[in-house]
Amino acid sequence: MTPIQYFHYDMELKMNKTEKRPLVLVFLAGFLLFYCSIVSADTDSSIHKNQDILKLLEVSGLLDQMNYIKEGVTNSYARVISLTYPNVPDQFWDDFNKLVGEQEMKVLLDQVVLVYDRHMTRDVIKQLIKMFSTPFWIEWKQKMPTISKEAGLVGSQWTQEIIQSEAFKKKLDSLVTKYDLENLNSIPKKKNLK
Repeated sequence: MTPIQYFHYDMELKMNKTEKRPLVLVFLAGFLLFYCSIVSADTDSSIHKNQDILKLLEVSGLLDQMNYIKEGVTNSYARVISLTYPNVPDQFWDDFNKLVGEQEMKVLLDQVVLVYDRHMTRDVIKQLIKMFSTPFWIEWKQKMPTISKEAGLVGSQWTQEIIQSEAFKKKLDSLVTKYDLENLNSIPKKKNLK
């Protein structure tokens, strides 16, 4: 190949490459647009699903139950504080009740939404929203906190009655004797080394 032929050949190759570049660029641009539309649609779908999950938590009464979780956290500490510090000003309790605020509850809510998102399809969530929006479930949701509290009190009372009953104490003593727990858990006496 003469230098001039090589030059023409090289130019031809470069021209072919240059002609292909716009095709590659068009392909890449098309692919990026397609990918962005999928991601955008998925994000929109995800946003709508999260909104549906929040609606489900609301209509099912689970959102209100999350407030009971908050109260459970603060109530256990309140008991300890009351026992440790018998004289506490009212302003302390006002500030204490603000320790777990909206920001902390949002963290909990976001984590709960992720759990629902992992385990439920949007269609199932929508069906549950319909179900929890019926008059039957609305009545159940209104009465459930009272029923739960009363059932909890009954359970606590039953536990105390069982623990304090002579029959339970006899059964427990019998088990302790049967398995010789006194000897198994006694501190060995040191022998005098004289």
